[in-house]
Amino acid sequence: MAVKPGIYNFTVQRSADHVLDLVFKDGNNAAIDLTGWTVTAQVWDEARSTKYADFAVTYTDRSNGSVKLALSDEDTVDFIDELYYDVLLTDSDGLKEYYLEGVIFTAQGYTR
Repeated sequence: MAVKPGIYNFTVQRSADHVLDLVFKDGNNAAIDLTGWTVTAQVWDEARSTKYADFAVTYTDRSNGSVKLALSDEDTVDFIDELYYDVLLTDSDGLKEYYLEGVIFTAQGYTR
């Protein structure tokens, strides 16, 4: 099943934790059962020459398509002003589909 990835751009504060709660749905707005699937997500510069982070993935409710993607304060400390990410789902047969992509804008936190 070929899909066009959804686009979601967001802002993180440098040196802060950031969490995305996601629910994957099909074209009929029904939750995708993620049992047996693997979710991976990474953060790169635009040229894809430097990887800045791997999101930590927590499966919060596989049967209802729910996952939590997290970046720690240690992940975001060296983020530049604009980075790119995507979310890849791999099924039990090895089929890989990108479901989400976007830009991460980084704002400077001031409180330490």
